[in-house]
Amino acid sequence: MKNFALIGAAGYIAPRHMKAIKETKNNLVAVLDPNDSVGIIDSYFSEADFFTEFERFDRHIDKLHRRNHHNQVHYVSICSPNYLHDSHMRFALRSGTDAICEKPLVLNPWNIDGLKEIEKDTGRKINTILQLRLHPAIIKLKEEIAESNKSSKYEVDLTYITSRGNWYLQSWKGDIKKSGGIATNIGVHFYDMLHFIFGGLQEVVVHHSSDTKAAGYLEYENARVRWFLSVDIEDVPSAVRAEGQRTYRSITINSKEIEFSGGFTDLHTRSYEEIIAGRGFGLEENRVAIETVSNIRTAEPLGLKGEYHPFLRNILT
Repeated sequence: MKNFALIGAAGYIAPRHMKAIKETKNNLVAVLDPNDSVGIIDSYFSEADFFTEFERFDRHIDKLHRRNHHNQVHYVSICSPNYLHDSHMRFALRSGTDAICEKPLVLNPWNIDGLKEIEKDTGRKINTILQLRLHPAIIKLKEEIAESNKSSKYEVDLTYITSRGNWYLQSWKGDIKKSGGIATNIGVHFYDMLHFIFGGLQEVVVHHSSDTKAAGYLEYENARVRWFLSVDIEDVPSAVRAEGQRTYRSITINSKEIEFSGGFTDLHTRSYEEIIAGRGFGLEENRVAIETVSNIRTAEPLGLKGEYHPFLRNILT
């Protein structure tokens, strides 16, 4: 049995990590979150020590480490706001544990280089959650494309709209310095998936960028991708909204819809199984996706020019 500490328990993604720790028959011994609305912990590990102050959490982890206590921590799982991931991974490694970090790993690619130095100095490892790489449908698609003899690049449209209320822009997620912006916050795992399936990234173009939506074009070794991301419910197609749906996701390859909406429920548990077995995704596996979102963040939007996503006509015309 491995012992875990968790940084960030009050957010959307933390329960998936608690569930993964539970389902892999491991133990959560300590939790940190400045917000004390964390009753969800009781559903998984009611005996875990809880801290709202980093300094007390730090002291507690250090005490467990130095005393060779039976509750000594082996992994620190990180579900904190995006801009804190880098610091919390450094804390984990310097505390003598491995880290498991939610996406996005960091906001800028040069942060990866700094973390590699910390790994080398401490002898510890950073593992990341890239769960789409473990999705059976994505693995099958990657294999099919690798085995195909197609001479031209695949034509791909990626559309992801996940509606958020007014709270979104008032939270850290609405602050580009903290979240990295919309493409980073809700798109980074899709960019990793595209790289995983279609190979090296060759071109990044941005057609539109705002606080609530972004669109552009990406070219990979084996694909040309038009993408559109949004948290604005007005972008959900009217027919879908009429059915009471607030989310819309579509990926087409050569005009054929790719279905992978199922199979998501246990991917964090699968990620933890792989990490504990020594097969976790490390820093370098994240580099292309982080370079992608960093380039998107700094690119000058072109508007309705070139290979833009068709949803953009509804916004810019």
